[in-house]
Amino acid sequence: MAFASRNDDDMMSEMNITPLVDVMLVLLVVFIVTAPMLTNAIPVQLPKTAAVAPAERTDPLVISIDAQQQLFINKDPFPRDRLSAHLQQAKANNANLVVQVQADKEANYGEVAALLADVEQAGITRLSLLTQK
Repeated sequence: MAFASRNDDDMMSEMNITPLVDVMLVLLVVFIVTAPMLTNAIPVQLPKTAAVAPAERTDPLVISIDAQQQLFINKDPFPRDRLSAHLQQAKANNANLVVQVQADKEANYGEVAALLADVEQAGITRLSLLTQK
């Protein structure tokens, strides 16, 4: 759209975006109002069945290393030389064993790497390294 100015015959090439902003705000309000209506659940009456016991949930095996390189399993002190045998026994008792490792930021990197190697040698594949935000 071109507009003529009073002083000269040059064309104005500016576009009025006020109607565009108005339309966008109306669309935003429409989406805000209709979005909750799209997520309504379908009302159904579920059949009654015999009670089923929930699946057994096992707690993970938490291995911690503090700043003094001391090893803990589930908050109990544990000797480092018996860790490999303990992990293999725990894996034999529970095929779906989950291990969580939490190491102090001042812990020796070599100790943490040796711990991870022991977990791998025991055949444990479900491993988490815990951190803080």
